[in-house]
Amino acid sequence: MEMKPEQICLLDGGMGTQLQEHLRPGEAPELLNLRRPEVIEQVHRNYLEAGSRILLTNTFGANRRKLEGKGVTVAEVVSAAVGNARRAAGSLARVALDIGPIGEMLRPLGTLDPQEAESIFSEVIDAGVRAGVDLIYFETFSDLMEIRAGILAARDRCDLPVFATMTFEATGRTFLGVSAEAAALSLSALGVSAVGINCSIGPEAAAGILERMAAYTDLPLILKPNAGMPDPMTGAYEMTPEEFARQMASHHLADYLGGCCGTTPAFIRALSDSRPEKTQSRPAARSGLCSMSRVVHLDGGIHVIGERINPTGKKKLQEVLRQGDLREVERLAAEQEEAGAELLDINVGVPGVDEVRLMREVVLTVTAVSSLPLCIDSTNPQVLEAGLRTAPGRCLINSVNASEASMDSVLPLARKYGAAIVALAMGKSALPQSTEERLKYARTICTRAEAEGIRRENICVDCLTLTAGAQQDQVQETLRAVRDIRRQGMQTVLGVSNISFGLPERLLLTRTFLSQAIACGLTLPILNPCQKEIMDTVDACRVLTGEDEGARRYSEMHAMVQVRPQAEHGVLSLEDAILRGLEGDAEQAVRELLVHTDPMEVISRNILPALDEVGTRYETQQIFLPQLMNSAKAAGAAFDVLRAQMSGGSIGEKGPIVLATVEGDIHDIGKNIVRTVLENTGFKVIDLGRDVPAERVLEAALQNHARLVGLSALMTTTLPGMKRTIDLFHEKGIRIPIVVGGAVLTQAYADEIGADYYAKDAKQTQDIARTLIPD
Repeated sequence: MEMKPEQICLLDGGMGTQLQEHLRPGEAPELLNLRRPEVIEQVHRNYLEAGSRILLTNTFGANRRKLEGKGVTVAEVVSAAVGNARRAAGSLARVALDIGPIGEMLRPLGTLDPQEAESIFSEVIDAGVRAGVDLIYFETFSDLMEIRAGILAARDRCDLPVFATMTFEATGRTFLGVSAEAAALSLSALGVSAVGINCSIGPEAAAGILERMAAYTDLPLILKPNAGMPDPMTGAYEMTPEEFARQMASHHLADYLGGCCGTTPAFIRALSDSRPEKTQSRPAARSGLCSMSRVVHLDGGIHVIGERINPTGKKKLQEVLRQGDLREVERLAAEQEEAGAELLDINVGVPGVDEVRLMREVVLTVTAVSSLPLCIDSTNPQVLEAGLRTAPGRCLINSVNASEASMDSVLPLARKYGAAIVALAMGKSALPQSTEERLKYARTICTRAEAEGIRRENICVDCLTLTAGAQQDQVQETLRAVRDIRRQGMQTVLGVSNISFGLPERLLLTRTFLSQAIACGLTLPILNPCQKEIMDTVDACRVLTGEDEGARRYSEMHAMVQVRPQAEHGVLSLEDAILRGLEGDAEQAVRELLVHTDPMEVISRNILPALDEVGTRYETQQIFLPQLMNSAKAAGAAFDVLRAQMSGGSIGEKGPIVLATVEGDIHDIGKNIVRTVLENTGFKVIDLGRDVPAERVLEAALQNHARLVGLSALMTTTLPGMKRTIDLFHEKGIRIPIVVGGAVLTQAYADEIGADYYAKDAKQTQDIARTLIPD
């Protein structure tokens, strides 16, 4: 699969639009592999003759969830699809097993468990491998958790090259908030062969996003955009083959070029005729850790690791972890992020619990309420792997020591999951007594790690903080070791608070040691960010080291009185619980308010203003869809308490609202998100599912006395089903307001087909519902 840097390989173009005229109403395109194999083979052959040298099988939706009830197995569809592509490809092109999203949202946003997602992808991959594909190709993913599940399944099931592309909006994020930088870091860390972009946008916008990805990966890049944007009225895309080829050929970063929606063999032929060349050199990729939406650069800056999700010495946390009640974990995660932590340490080491299972659950819980990258902390390799496999992003492993047993078990995990490591400068049990001993242990780990393929910039050395009260002579040894490690270009880690254990005025000693350590080159302090004095010291040190250029951040943070969350405090306000997406805290806050506040006043003075603030943060991209949905769930928990405690049930659900994906369209993730947001903000929703005929929508609206109807469509080819539904309401004289939405819709098209409202996302749908159905 390797190619010379200057060589460009052409992929194929769109498949779905080539098949529309051959599909029966509501039929899955993948079924044509069996029913009309000659049609599929001809599409592949047309792309081959146009210049494609990698052909993607017609298996985008060939998983057991999407094929359920179709009367065929995954193996039958995949085998037929690979055969169709192979006959067309001959010896001129490679055949890629095309895999798209499952069609359900994974935890923590949805209900599908990541392990079940891996099983679904494994079934497709096994069938493709048996059928003889040359590579595995993941495309059109917006959820980093889901595409990671697919890649992990592929890495477990075969040794074939894996290509991975995600679909971004013009902002450079997927609609779930995954940034281009985080995608590049996370996917590259998993050992794929190429990464990139497909679908959603045209060549010009996609190329700009690809530049952002290029800064975070050394891998070959894929550019497979749409032919511009479609006209909702006609379904036609705006670009000609020649214009598409010209824009594609003007960008010189990609190694693989192709087309997605709206592109045909004519587009690939025009691209081939333009003879694109890869001429732009790329600098070395930046190193960092990431979640779905946040990147923390390993660049020598000070990046705080929050220490509080660690049960060592914390009886309350130990007890809730034993009980499986993770609301305290939610609170600790949200609180540390708000206090200024940039990574979160996750440790679940409690005697008597299933640590592997608990680590998975805690990681999912933390991911639901925090956007921070994670530091997976355990001495048990199985627990480490559970965390690394579950976390959506590139993690830090805490830790590996210089013993053979530790290096043998931890370093292969770091390589497999592309994680950075904390190298603990000690042997199996003996603590070093000098700077030189610390450096010796660090060199042992670094040499072994580099031999395992872990680059030096991804090694963070912990020079060990020993308590000044018992081993005072070791303080300066630690600081000297930190200075020497930084001179070698590696990141440094210290558990800062250990310095003051057993001494009075611990905070004073801890913050003084922290400032000295930072002056020596400490880059990753592990500490309690909810102690204001500690974080004030970090802010000040960033000014003195020059990291906070012009003292801008320091001035913003300290020009006015600032209140940081304290380490121990009472119940959060209801507004804060909703903003942070904490369901348990929202429930508790409502109960306290109801002691002295009327329920309707709680709604008007607490819940609705909080939801307004959530909406503002979402619209200004301070938060993204996962946080929006979690805040909606927290608000929903508050509404549930209000309903349960009101005598006579005077607080009910507003609505109802009928939702449906229109006839012919089988995509419903967007609709499901809308349903979640509406249901958790006080509305009763009747969800009719996907591929719903107009008559069924009308019947449900009348039977349920709907106050609003929401229609969703993802594809231009199914937009006529939306128009038919609206026309039917008008013909029958039914004046229920209708709101429409979907990736290909515009306000102009909504007006043209007679919709009452257009909503670009779940937040706008919620705004419309609140306007039409007031409290």
